[in-house]
Amino acid sequence: MYLYHFFDKRTGPFRSLTNISPEEAKDVIEKIKKERPDSQCAQRHNHYVEYRHNCEAILRREFTAKGGVMEKTSPHYMVVEFSPWLSTWFEQSEYIRIPIEEFDLRTVSFTYGDSMPTFSDKCADGKEYRKKLYTYEEILKIIDKYGLPQDWNDDGKHGPERYIEAHIWSDTPITRYITAYNKANR
Repeated sequence: MYLYHFFDKRTGPFRSLTNISPEEAKDVIEKIKKERPDSQCAQRHNHYVEYRHNCEAILRREFTAKGGVMEKTSPHYMVVEFSPWLSTWFEQSEYIRIPIEEFDLRTVSFTYGDSMPTFSDKCADGKEYRKKLYTYEEILKIIDKYGLPQDWNDDGKHGPERYIEAHIWSDTPITRYITAYNKANR
């Protein structure tokens, strides 16, 4: 299994709106809306950062309850395997791919679908993976049962789940990949 992180080449990998102040995050979103209007990120609503912070609080609570190890308060976001839909989010799309074996699995959690709709009250369809966070062993069972969402729902016609989101609660091995990417793209 590989985890993928998609990003705009001009911004670089593993940038997070929840690692900066809410005011700075709003400024970043406004800049993206002006400079990259065709990107998916430019479509975010005014309360996106607040909603993302609330979702991350749920992720932290759920991961703590499962005995997860969190070395940081805001995770790095990745997805399980390649997502054709996510590859279209950025005007100059790139990705970093990391084998799952490089991670301390105690620092990785998953949602079947993006965490925001997964924990949203708007998704009340009764699917078993709604409002649930998974460990690596648990997500493997869900993948065995349902497959990868990008294989059966890349267009979103069957619900909000288009990929499996991975939350990396550590900078290891992320920092090494950021350094390698920056060195290769100077």
